[in-house]
Amino acid sequence: MAPAPITTLSLSLIIILLCGSASAQLRQNYYAATCPDVEDIVRKAVTAKFQQTFVTVPATIRLYFHDCFVSGCDASVIVASTPGNTAEKDHPDNLSLAGDGFDTVIKAKAAVDAVPRCRNKVSCADILALATRDVIKLSGGPSYPVELGRLDGLRSTNGSVEGNLPKPTFNLNQLNSMFASRGLSQADMIALSACHTVGFSHCNKFSNRIYNFSPQNPVDPTLDKTYAGKLQGMCPRNVDPRIAIDMDPATPRIFDNAYFRNLIEGKGLFTSDQVLFTDSRSKNTVNQWASDSKAFNDAFITAITKLGRVGVKTGRNGNIRFDCGRFN
Repeated sequence: MAPAPITTLSLSLIIILLCGSASAQLRQNYYAATCPDVEDIVRKAVTAKFQQTFVTVPATIRLYFHDCFVSGCDASVIVASTPGNTAEKDHPDNLSLAGDGFDTVIKAKAAVDAVPRCRNKVSCADILALATRDVIKLSGGPSYPVELGRLDGLRSTNGSVEGNLPKPTFNLNQLNSMFASRGLSQADMIALSACHTVGFSHCNKFSNRIYNFSPQNPVDPTLDKTYAGKLQGMCPRNVDPRIAIDMDPATPRIFDNAYFRNLIEGKGLFTSDQVLFTDSRSKNTVNQWASDSKAFNDAFITAITKLGRVGVKTGRNGNIRFDCGRFN
């Protein structure tokens, strides 16, 4: 007899069970007995890095997102390639990750391991989660309790990245589908998209919107005309890969809800940003969070906490790396 087909409901239950068992060990104060000062140690290391360069903020946030979305929050994106394995870090979608994000985690790990009782007790995955919270707070965003207890992943392959990161050309359906596959709602997706309130992008990621959108409209009509003109002035038609543009033209160094006001004004840099306002299904959320920073902050804390539960490794599926950049 052929096996019964897996229904949508039963598949959903399987996903819930898998996610639930993986994230069940996560809790605040996970290291209370083994490294009680871990949050202070990481915060000091992150603050020192932040004081050297603001790039620490967007670089760390983006590193965390790329890590969690591909193989789960297991620091696999930090692992360096070896002669026998091309790791996630060297996939084309990850080559633009700024080195300051990796350096932030490495320095925080070194600071933690410099404390004898903490040495080799805290995972790189948890350090990245803490560092992400800290850079958000340092740049004006909300602080929030971080659930801890992740183990570091045991594998990192180039092939696992393909098709597992949202693209700047995505529409709302594509965004919702990709986020839903990680247990994240449309509201979570919109809140996490607001991480584009800090950081920068290279011209080739959006040049199609200002030069080659369509035969009828060379410039994407959803872009504010003045803003589009400024982008053309900064990004030559023959794209220079060295040029970087602030994602948020209003407050590029502050983690705030200006991202949503930019969308209302037609100043979303990517198609995947601007669609959040042009699509009626998400427009009301954009309008609400543009005028209510507390509502946005609350939604963001919910979303990033849920993101931190994606693909958590436990038991034999992970360990605590001695060096975040290579397997034990």
